[in-house]
Amino acid sequence: MKDKLKITYYKPDKQGVTCLAGGYSFATEADHNKKCGVLLYANDGSEVRIPFSENGKQGTLYGVRIEGDGEFPFVKYNYYADREVITDAYATLVDGLQDFGEHEDNKRRTYGVLKQDVYDWEDDEALVHPVNETIIYGINVRMFTMHPSSGVKNKGCFEGIVEKIPYLKELGITAVELMPAYEYDECMSNNRVNCWGFQEGFYFAPKASYSKNRADISFKNMVKELHKNDIEVMMQFYFPPTCKPSYIVDVLKYWVIEYHIDGMRLSGFNIPLSLIAGEPVLKRTKIRCTYFPLEEIYADKPPVYRNLLSDNGDFKNEMRRYLKGDDNLINQLIQYQSNNPDMCGVVNSIADYDGFSLYDTVSYERKHNETNGEDNRDGTNYNYSWNCGVEGESRKKTVLELRKKQIKNAFSFLLLSQGVPYIFSGDEFANTRNGNNNCYCQDNETGYIKWKMNQFSKDIFAFVRELIRLRKHYGILHAREKLQSIDVSGCGYPEISYHGIEAWRPDCSYSSRTTGIMLCDSKELEEAEFLYIAYNMHWEKHELALPKLPKGKVWSLLMCTADTDSFLETSVITKQNIVVQERSVSLYCAKADESLYDKKSTKKKSMKA
Repeated sequence: MKDKLKITYYKPDKQGVTCLAGGYSFATEADHNKKCGVLLYANDGSEVRIPFSENGKQGTLYGVRIEGDGEFPFVKYNYYADREVITDAYATLVDGLQDFGEHEDNKRRTYGVLKQDVYDWEDDEALVHPVNETIIYGINVRMFTMHPSSGVKNKGCFEGIVEKIPYLKELGITAVELMPAYEYDECMSNNRVNCWGFQEGFYFAPKASYSKNRADISFKNMVKELHKNDIEVMMQFYFPPTCKPSYIVDVLKYWVIEYHIDGMRLSGFNIPLSLIAGEPVLKRTKIRCTYFPLEEIYADKPPVYRNLLSDNGDFKNEMRRYLKGDDNLINQLIQYQSNNPDMCGVVNSIADYDGFSLYDTVSYERKHNETNGEDNRDGTNYNYSWNCGVEGESRKKTVLELRKKQIKNAFSFLLLSQGVPYIFSGDEFANTRNGNNNCYCQDNETGYIKWKMNQFSKDIFAFVRELIRLRKHYGILHAREKLQSIDVSGCGYPEISYHGIEAWRPDCSYSSRTTGIMLCDSKELEEAEFLYIAYNMHWEKHELALPKLPKGKVWSLLMCTADTDSFLETSVITKQNIVVQERSVSLYCAKADESLYDKKSTKKKSMKA
C-alpha cells in the first residue's frame, strides 16, 4: 500500500493536518534524536509508517504531504517517535473515546481522524451581544440532560442541549457557557470518571462521548441552532502547565473560526492574557478570566468592543455571607452590586459547578463528599452557607418557606446588580447535589440535574424567569458604563444613590444589614425612570425611607421576596417610609401619579359645568 503513495516533504510554518485534493499534509514538532514519522491506519486495520525527513524540517517542525493514487485509503493517523505512539495534539477529531467512562486498566488507545467533508453553516456568524446585555447560563454537557427527568431523546450530549432550547428561551438567558467540551479521557483510577474535564485534553477536537453523531458535526449543529435562537455559545478551557502560550492562542482562534463560538472562559497556567486580548481574531469574542492586566492590555485607550470579562472579586462569598445575615457587609454589598468598570465587564455568580449549588447553600452547613472516595477531605471547607435550621432535606413548612425566600434573595442580589449575571444550570429551579461541593466524579444522580419539578422548584423558576424579564426591561439594571453618584445629566438626581431610615443617609455601620439603593437612568426629568431596591438581611423588620420623586411620579412595589407571589400588582406607596420584611428584598419603580390626571379631569368637568 505504501508504494502507491506520493510522498513529498515540505517545510511547515504551523502544526496540524490539512486536507489536500488527493490526501493530506501533516506537520508536527518532533524530536530529531528519535526516529519519527506518521502512522496511517486503513479501515481493514493495516498500518503504514511514513518517516519524517530533514528535507521537510523547519526549526523543530517536520512536514510531509501524503497523497494517494485515486481514493485515499487511510481514515486515521498517529505520530510515532521510536516505539512511542503519539496522538496529535492538533487533531481536530479523535477516535477511541466515544464511550463515556468505559476503560480497561485506565488506558484507551486514541487516533486522530482524517476527514474531508465541508460543513454548511448556512450563513451563521457569531452573535456579538453587548456585554452589558448578557446573561450567562453554565452547563455541563453530560450532567445537563443525563437524568431520566430531562425529557430529551438525546441524553447527555450536544443534541440534548438543542432539545432544551425552548426552555432556555423561556428562562431568558442570552448565552450558554459549556464546561470543557473538547476531547479528554475522563477515566481515572478506582473506576472513577472526571465529569468536569479540567485536565489536559485534545483541545482542537469536540468530545465524542457528548455526541450522537460525529462530534464536530454535532457541535456545529448545536451552535447553529442556538444562534438561530439568539443564544450565544461560550466554552470553558483549562490549560495545564505543559501547554505553551502559542498553543493556547492557536486553540482559542481555532474554536472561534471553525466552530463560531462567541466566548470562552479560561483557567489554568501560563495563559498569555495580554496576547489573547490583543489577538485581532478574538477582539469581538467574549473572554472570561479571573483577572486581566488591563493597564498592560489597553494603557489609556479603551476598547472599541468591551469583550473582556473578569470575575467580580469575592462576589459569591460576600453575598452568601450577607444572605445568611453576617455583620459588616453593607459596604461590600454596595461595592459588588455597583461594580461595572469601563475597560472590562465583570461576571457575578452566587453558585457554580464547584462548591454548593444554590439550593444546597441554604440547606447544608457542612460538605457531604463521602461518596467521592476521599474521606470527605476534598472540596472547600468554606461554603458560607446556612441550612435554615435543618441539615439537608426537610419537610418542615417553615424551613422550606425560609429556604425559598433565601433563594429568591440570592437571585435578587445577582440579577439586580450591575455586571454580567452567571447562573449555573439547575439553580433556577433549586437543583440539589445532596450537599456534595466537589462532585467532579459523580456521574450519577448526585451530579445530574434533576428536572422533575415540585411546587417549590416551579415557584423558584417562575421567580427567576420574571426577574430576568424585568432586568431586560429596565436598562438601568444593566448599564453600559459605571453608574455615577452625581447628577451627570442635570435631571436633579444621581444615577445611583444610597439610603437608610432617612433618605440619602445610608447606614453602613458594622451591625447594619439593611440599605436602600435608588437608580435613575438620567434622562430628561419628565422621562426619567427610577428604581429603588430595598435590602434587609436582618432577622427583624426594618424601615427605609423612599426618596422624594419629581412631581407627577409616585413609588409602586414591583417585587418582594417575602410574598408568596413575589410579583404582584400593588397600590401606590403613599408613605415616605416603607417597612422591609425580615430577610427580604423589595423592588420599587416610579410610575405616573394617576391621581393628578383624576384631578385635572375633575377640574375640566367643573369648568364645563
